Amino acid sequence: MKILVTGANGYLGTGVVDRLIADGVEVIATDFCGDNVNKKARFIQADLFQLDDPYTYFDRPDVVLHMAWRDGFVHNSSRHFEDLPKHINFIQNIAVMGSMHEIGFFEGCITEHTPCWPQSNYGIAKDALRNATQLYAKQNHVQFQWLRGYYIVGNVARGSSIFSKLAAAAMEHKKTFPFTMGQNQFDFIDYEQFCEQVAAAVQQDEIDGIINICSGRPERLCDRVERFIQENGYDIKLEYGAFPDRPYDSKAVWGSSDKISQIMTKYHNK
Repeated sequence: MKILVTGANGYLGTGVVDRLIADGVEVIATDFCGDNVNKKARFIQADLFQLDDPYTYFDRPDVVLHMAWRDGFVHNSSRHFEDLPKHINFIQNIAVMGSMHEIGFFEGCITEHTPCWPQSNYGIAKDALRNATQLYAKQNHVQFQWLRGYYIVGNVARGSSIFSKLAAAAMEHKKTFPFTMGQNQFDFIDYEQFCEQVAAAVQQDEIDGIINICSGRPERLCDRVERFIQENGYDIKLEYGAFPDRPYDSKAVWGSSDKISQIMTKYHNK
């Protein structure tokens, strides 16, 4: 199997490329630069939106895992709308990295049938791309996978999540970290587990549609962050209440793990 990974030099892309290579997959990686990409991957530098025939340009891959997305953690960036038609033009037979932010404000377990009412530019753009990808796949009789990611926990300082920012603050020897009250409950998944689930999903074709990349259980943000500090031995304290909660964040939300559990069972038994 030959898999093209876009956004391969990013925080998530590098880990997924590593996992695919460990599984023996032939990986074609692309991004604006490849400084962080596994050297065992075949790296092709490109601006995806400037290619007339990306399928041929990237040597006709079996699967395209589209992870490239600018300003993913800047939820109200105007680039989400500016880039949306370019993403739509790029997609073909493809698996796309989605986000639980396309759901919007919701409380409870998110399934593939949960209605989407996104409340940020990022969520709106992601949801629109999901609909366009699903329609294209149906019209052209190709497989559609939308890999809906949740809250990823990793101690890589170059990321943009609260955990990456906390890791960066600890490396700078800061003693305090501004925080919300942390009472919201989210579905947290460790970075390595996230990469493994994404890699497993794109290597099989029996289960498709919307696939939650998740743990399947909720946990309070404050509990997970405090545990993250302990796990990494950071000498830093949280400043509770320094920031308000974002108005579009749900009080308790998590993903249904039914599909990914089936995929992972077969992945570990192969």
